[in-house]
Amino acid sequence: MKPQHLAWLATLATPALTLAQTSTTMYGIADTGVRHTAGMTAANAPSSVSATSLASGVNNTSRFGLRGREELGGGLYALFNFETGLNIDSGSTANAKFFDRAAIVGMGGAWGQLTAGRQTNLLADAVSPVDAAGMRFASFNPNIVTAALSNHGLGVEYGTAGSSSGSYRLDNALKYTGRFGPVTARAMYSFGENAGSTQAQSSAGAGLAYAAGDWSVSGAVQRFKTAGNLTLQAATLGAAYQVGRVRLAANTARSEGDTSATARTQQRVHSAGATWSVTGAVDLTAAVYRLDRQRTGKQEDGYTRAFLFAEYKLSRRTKLYAELDRTQWRDGFQGAANKDRATGLTTGMLHTF
Repeated sequence: MKPQHLAWLATLATPALTLAQTSTTMYGIADTGVRHTAGMTAANAPSSVSATSLASGVNNTSRFGLRGREELGGGLYALFNFETGLNIDSGSTANAKFFDRAAIVGMGGAWGQLTAGRQTNLLADAVSPVDAAGMRFASFNPNIVTAALSNHGLGVEYGTAGSSSGSYRLDNALKYTGRFGPVTARAMYSFGENAGSTQAQSSAGAGLAYAAGDWSVSGAVQRFKTAGNLTLQAATLGAAYQVGRVRLAANTARSEGDTSATARTQQRVHSAGATWSVTGAVDLTAAVYRLDRQRTGKQEDGYTRAFLFAEYKLSRRTKLYAELDRTQWRDGFQGAANKDRATGLTTGMLHTF
């Protein structure tokens, strides 16, 4: 992050921090670890070699942000959130867009909350409470990468994502969130802002979640358009259950996208896992994911990926962790020159502030 950016953020935050009626928070996550891979690159792509690197954001994505809320009276409030991803290993921002993770302003009350700006799609919101690994391992967790479309790999920009590799976050988006007892309802529309077409690069979706007692159920559907009006449609549905010290979670997701006028790719992700809180300081997680891919005129392929994860809490804000993942590529998904199996091992530290 450039020094002038830090100075600007500090200047922005200071006046708000002095106002009693406004709550403003400067926050972040610093996560880094040593990662060794065999059969994958340092970026977790299929490979024929091994690699060892200092990796940022393996457990949870490193980030820096500002969020605030002002009570307006009568049960109304205003809010904002600006957030950027960070590469702790290099000190750089994670994306060409400075506030790549969030740039929103909004208002809320008893009727719900409406936010406007760059924000996550509804698939990401739906997967979050029911992911088997707790939304860890963002760069190689299939629920984040494929089910929530952070790196769908289709080579086409769906919606106003600003990228041809993923649509996890969208520009120009309006999102409504309403909480009614145990039910949460969501709706989203992202404007394509293409001259001459209201549909090009637009996106629309809806989601529902239920949380009561030990149960959580969450799902969403969303449609995305390209600048040339190709369509990607995606859906996800999952559940989580807490039994004693063990949390069980399972999810299934499907997407189908036109990659040209004559070609289409369908991807399905199924996942299941459990987290055992051994003590107040130690958590153990096991999770498995299966991805199946069908492409026009090509053989069906995919992969299965399993995780073992241990986390030790040194304090409320600081954790040490170790992670082992094993991937089995199927039917040539990895490419002819690459190994059909891959292993990753990470040890690291996460600190929140």
